[in-house]
Amino acid sequence: MRKVLVATSGGGHWVQMRRLLPAFAGCDLVFAGVAERLDADLAPAPYARLRNVSRSDPLGFLVVAWQLMRLVRRERPDVVVSTGAAPGLMALVAGKLLAGSRTVWIDSIANSERLSLSGRLARPVADAWLVQWPHLARPGGPEHWGAVL
Repeated sequence: MRKVLVATSGGGHWVQMRRLLPAFAGCDLVFAGVAERLDADLAPAPYARLRNVSRSDPLGFLVVAWQLMRLVRRERPDVVVSTGAAPGLMALVAGKLLAGSRTVWIDSIANSERLSLSGRLARPVADAWLVQWPHLARPGGPEHWGAVL
């Protein structure tokens, strides 16, 4: 059974990921996010709470990096998937570097004019680099496989 680390920020990022969860039926899921606790219907699954970090919190990036290094070393995910934002990007990096995980970046549907900063930075570590708006897809990536919402 494949182990999948699902890592997202809160709000719309989490809403979009929730809609994707049926795609991971039959997988061993581990969640990482910024919410205080995992949604009750998912609660039996392991959950790691991450510090909510943004560009205005440079020290926070070090904290999240440490949290994710510990999580990835413990869980050894086969796949890391994220809909963003910065904590999700950092999870992709940790998974790729520390566990050799396959990685999937799905840029938020809210980014209709251009990729998010995290989405642009995800390119070197994303095995599947995806956008939800067809006009944002380019030859060589990112690709458009459809929209979540």
